[in-house]
Amino acid sequence: MTTKRALLVIDIQNDYFPGGKWELTGMDKAAANAARLIEAARVAGEPVVHVRHEFQSADAPFFAPGSDGARINPAVAPADGETVVLKHYPNAFRETGLKDILDRDGITDLVICGAMSHMCVDAATRAAKDLGYACTVVHDACASRDLEFDGVRVPAAQAHAAFMSALGFAYATLATTDEFIAGA
Repeated sequence: MTTKRALLVIDIQNDYFPGGKWELTGMDKAAANAARLIEAARVAGEPVVHVRHEFQSADAPFFAPGSDGARINPAVAPADGETVVLKHYPNAFRETGLKDILDRDGITDLVICGAMSHMCVDAATRAAKDLGYACTVVHDACASRDLEFDGVRVPAAQAHAAFMSALGFAYATLATTDEFIAGA
């Protein structure tokens, strides 16, 4: 069976950057690595699919409809002709045309990067694997934030590591940007 790969860039939007409404730890570095992946995909002639989240309510804590914070950050701006999928849920496949877009282009393998590691990257990767796509998550092109559960603070680096470990166990191959580009 022949394979065809696409890059899925999830939610690298202004509200996640310093000064945004929902700042993530390491978002600038993750976006810079994602930009390198985008350039490599473009050079290789592989599709780049951008996913952008907007909540459906104007009083959302971040990614409010039509806000500057909900816009894709210029560091990873879509090129003319690149697909942008608008979603309203963590899973990029839920109630969007993403699967149809990928299937129309014969995509079998997804390279995934973006934000948040513990939420939308996790949800999309698990869904993609369940739908039959081979997945690679480029973990240093993803970002997370400190989490809290039942009075326990989980630093962003640990949240990111826990989710990457889980994805790497059963859902995806994990790579750094350098490793992926060198192997591409």
